[in-house]
Amino acid sequence: MNQLTLFLPCAAGVEDFLAAEVKRIVGVADADMSRSRGGVLIKASWRDAMLLNLHSRLAQRVLVELAYQPYRSEDDIYATACDVAWEIWMTPRHTLKVEITAQHSPLKSLNFAALRVKDAVCDRLRHKTGERPNIDTTWPDVRVFAHLTESHCSIYIDTSGEPLFKRGWREDKGDAPLKETLAAAMIAATGWDGSQGAAQPLYDPCCGSGTVLIEAAQMALNIAPGSTRRFAFEKLLPFQSHVWQGIKAQAQAAQKPWPQGQKPFIFGSDVAFRMVDFAQRNAQRAGVAQAIELRGGDALQRMPPTDTPGVMLLNPPYGERIAAAGVAGTRAADRAQGREQRRDGGHTGGRESAQLADGGESGDFFAQLASHWKKHYSGWSAWMLTPDLKLPGKMRFKESRRVPLWNGPIECRLFRFDLVAGRNTKHPTPPDAH
Repeated sequence: MNQLTLFLPCAAGVEDFLAAEVKRIVGVADADMSRSRGGVLIKASWRDAMLLNLHSRLAQRVLVELAYQPYRSEDDIYATACDVAWEIWMTPRHTLKVEITAQHSPLKSLNFAALRVKDAVCDRLRHKTGERPNIDTTWPDVRVFAHLTESHCSIYIDTSGEPLFKRGWREDKGDAPLKETLAAAMIAATGWDGSQGAAQPLYDPCCGSGTVLIEAAQMALNIAPGSTRRFAFEKLLPFQSHVWQGIKAQAQAAQKPWPQGQKPFIFGSDVAFRMVDFAQRNAQRAGVAQAIELRGGDALQRMPPTDTPGVMLLNPPYGERIAAAGVAGTRAADRAQGREQRRDGGHTGGRESAQLADGGESGDFFAQLASHWKKHYSGWSAWMLTPDLKLPGKMRFKESRRVPLWNGPIECRLFRFDLVAGRNTKHPTPPDAH
């Protein structure tokens, strides 16, 4: 188990950040790592797989690659899966689920291809042990993943179980919450890691249920993101409890206690006091409540939380979520709804009042937010994740950096704005370079 090939899938745009994180966690050499769109492949050990599950903030899963072979038909896929030594990973007493993905595969039915992988696993175990495992598509003990390209089939066994963004602390959440892995990628892109403490505060003025803040606070306190959850590798045959307990003990010992009497340097606010309560409870479960200061308040009215300029990092509300931004967003939405009502004879067809057309009155909110920042946040850097590539123009800002990131299927940019005092000046937005 010291010569494994591990694949760590991630959101598109996060690959370089993930590669740097993997090096930091397990010290893998450049020669033993390769990157592709949507993931990082490394040569590593079973112990490394456990370490990555516990410590990675950016990976979606940790998969062990068991086969990589060319194929032309479902029979080729069956043969490839049959050659895997499943008996060293599981027994017939384990329940099984097979999932399959594909890019440009010539096969007509992915479901049939998945069925052939499942048959191969069961047939191999029955040949070796005289029994075959049962299938459980909801809570399986073992997840097997197959991925088909135009010419090759890869087969993996999952060591994570639930996706790694499920840290175990977020029980309170609002609508369309930001995944923890994406929040961590946003923080990584800014270069903020909490090591400067109060000298570089971090503030999210649209914090929602606190995902960005909690990820940042756990980074600052060196709390492993997987410290409060269970993993699929705990049910696999190579698992050794004493080794895992030692890894967790090392992680626990590496945590930084919050200094007695030190004030928080991570701040959050939200116009919805309900979300502030959610964020507070989530922070307590994550063990970082003492490091975060939370308040209610409109993003267009909230003053800087500290005299020291720092980093603002937010996934602002847009479209149907614009009302969460505060007064300007709500007023803009009300105006948009009023026009809709006049056109439709006073009936909106059940649309929520906050829903705006893309590029419509939402610009009012962002223009006012930019003005507020110019007036009160001189010296801060503001990082904003949005699918709207024209956002700098709406804010009359010239971005100093743009980082492509994907929020699930949505292509986004993380824009950086360096804030200086003075009036907003309209700058043409350059064409997207990515």
